[in-house]
Amino acid sequence: MKKLRLFNMMEHKTTIRQEMIAGVIGFLTVLYIIAVNSMILSEAGIPFQGAVIATILVSFIGCLLMGFWANAPIILVPGMGINALFTYTIVQSKGFTWQEALGIVFVSGIIFIIITITKLAKLLNTAIPQVLKDAISIGLGLFLMLIGLEKGGIVVRGGSSLIALGDLSDIKVLATIITFMVTIILYLRNVKGHFLISILFGTMLGFLFGLIPHHHNGAFSLGEYRLVFAELSFHKIQSFSFWVSVFSLTMVLVFETIGLAHSQTSLSGSPEKFKRVLQSNGISAMLSGVFGSSPTVAAVESTAAIQSGGRTGLTSIIAGCLFLSSILFIPYLKWIPDNAIAPILIIIGGLMTLNIRTMDLKDFSEAFPAILIIVMIPFTYSIADGIAIGFILYPLLKVSMGKAREVSLPLYVISCLFLINFILQSL
Repeated sequence: MKKLRLFNMMEHKTTIRQEMIAGVIGFLTVLYIIAVNSMILSEAGIPFQGAVIATILVSFIGCLLMGFWANAPIILVPGMGINALFTYTIVQSKGFTWQEALGIVFVSGIIFIIITITKLAKLLNTAIPQVLKDAISIGLGLFLMLIGLEKGGIVVRGGSSLIALGDLSDIKVLATIITFMVTIILYLRNVKGHFLISILFGTMLGFLFGLIPHHHNGAFSLGEYRLVFAELSFHKIQSFSFWVSVFSLTMVLVFETIGLAHSQTSLSGSPEKFKRVLQSNGISAMLSGVFGSSPTVAAVESTAAIQSGGRTGLTSIIAGCLFLSSILFIPYLKWIPDNAIAPILIIIGGLMTLNIRTMDLKDFSEAFPAILIIVMIPFTYSIADGIAIGFILYPLLKVSMGKAREVSLPLYVISCLFLINFILQSL
């Protein structure tokens, strides 16, 4: 009865059994994030096993926060797209070390918390035109698709062009294509745990094709995680580029989280939990920097848990505990080859581009900056630069058209900050 009172199960018309089933289903649908996020973080230089433990721990803690503070059936995990921003933009493009990038995550999390406990969330959400917010999501999607295509060898650096079609006779490319076909069919048929099944299939295929070693060292040690936990660095906190990266990360976090939290709290029938969901996510995002991961967001797969009957925080707590138990399988994650991960990145990226259906492109002065964001994020291999170019152009076109009043003051400030960053980089 205490559990019923703690989560208000009577009021939510649910049971412990129903919540447990929803938590297990939600966990199985998002379990793939452990392998995918860890591999992306490892490309930033974070030791792989350390990245795995960090991913598990921030997911566990995030789910507990969501369960006990927000009492919402929403699962928090490191966000796809945001992990790409962490690795490929902040570290590889901007030149920060992964330790400094974790410092950026921590500061961004603090700002996010401030935004969630004040009226800034509403202010930012209304100050940025919807067409630009949609463009960010679409650009992130195309970026993830490009990363997946590269990781699977389907596209390569071209001789007479930037990119070219890879060698379709290459065994790795064939394995990627076969795994992709299985993955997309499982997804379209709405098979529960589709991404997890596809990873298992891709790994088995990689094993048969000789893409992973037949004898693998299964030893597991916490030694690598000691090199990751609390290793965040603020060495460059006084630099302008540090704060531009903080700003870019916070922007993506805020817009993605607001959209997901709004849709999922409404779907679960508890829109009044929206603010606490945002606050839980903010605290979890900040702690991600301490534990060694890119920031957490509400998993899109939380919808599966909600549709399975999840109505309270017990759903997310069950999922969080299952994340913690998955630490036992860490030694086997190094078996997973690129051909098993690439198809998931391609499909998730494709899903993120679906926002293009809702974009209002009638006004070319608004449409063109949005299109530039979509194009420049993958073309520059930098999420921050792609966003910056669109945000600078938007007010310039509005002013040139005599529509300066249609641009909000916060957007003028944001555009100026991005412009100053470009000027400083060119000096």
